[in-house]
Amino acid sequence: MTSIAQRGAACLVALIAVAACTSALKEPPPVTELKTAGSSPMADGGDDLDPLARAKVEYGKLPDIAAARNAQSLFLDAARVDGAPVEAFLGAARTTAWLIEHTDDGATRKDLAVQGVQIGQWCRRLHPSEPECTYRLALAVGQQARERSSTATDGLDVMVDLLNEVIAEAPELDFAGGRRVLALVLLRAPGWPTGPGDSEYGLEVAEAAVEAFPDYPPNQLVLGEALLDNDRRNEAKRALERGVELARACRAAGDPEAADWITQAEETLAKIR
Repeated sequence: MTSIAQRGAACLVALIAVAACTSALKEPPPVTELKTAGSSPMADGGDDLDPLARAKVEYGKLPDIAAARNAQSLFLDAARVDGAPVEAFLGAARTTAWLIEHTDDGATRKDLAVQGVQIGQWCRRLHPSEPECTYRLALAVGQQARERSSTATDGLDVMVDLLNEVIAEAPELDFAGGRRVLALVLLRAPGWPTGPGDSEYGLEVAEAAVEAFPDYPPNQLVLGEALLDNDRRNEAKRALERGVELARACRAAGDPEAADWITQAEETLAKIR
C-alpha cells in the first residue's frame, strides 16, 4: 500500500498548478450501487465461506490481478449487507487501491479511483471510530487526484486534513503511515502560497515515522527522499540503502509490495550517484 501512497502524493506535484478546481469529495452513491472490477467467484473450497471470508482468500493470492478483481467484488458484496463489518470496507479499499496501481487502462483507473474514494467515504460514515477508514480515504483522494486532475487542488487540502486526523488518532497505524504519507505530500507539493509544501517540515515528519518504525522499508525510503530534498546527500544515501536492505528481506519473506519498494529506492539513489 505504501508504494500506492507514494505515487498518490507524487501526482499532486505535477497537477496542483494546472488543474481546475473540482471537489475531491462528492456525495457517494448508496453502498448497494458501488461498482466492482470483477465477478464474485467461489474461493478455493469456498462453498461454506461467506463473501468476506472468500474475499480474504482471494486477496491472499496477490499479485494475481484476476484474484484482486475477485477480492474487490467479494469485499463489496460483504459491505452491502446491513451492519457490514469494517473489515469489508477496509478490504475493498485496500484492494481497489492495489488495482489502480496495477491496471494499465487509464479509463479503468479513473473509474477505480472514484470508487476508492466512495468506499473510503462509506467506511468513514458507517465506522467513524475506525481511524483506518480515514487513512484509506486519504490515500484514495491522492490516487483520485492523479487519475482525475480536476480534483487535485481540493484533494491536496483534503488529504492533509485527513492525514493530520490519522496522526492524532492513530499515530502507529500502518507503521506510522499517517506521518509517512504526510511527509511525502510536504516534500512534493508546491510551497506557500500555492500549497503546503515544506521540505524542512517534511523531513521532521519523515524522521518521526522512522523513529516509530525504523525497520519498515518505506519509512527509510521517505526519510531518504526528505534528506535528499534538504541537501543531505550522504545521509540520504544511507537511509535509502538501508531501505533497500530491509525491502530485500521483505521480498525474500514473500511480501508482494517489496519489489516496488526496491524500485523506488533505486530510482531515488540514481539521483545521488
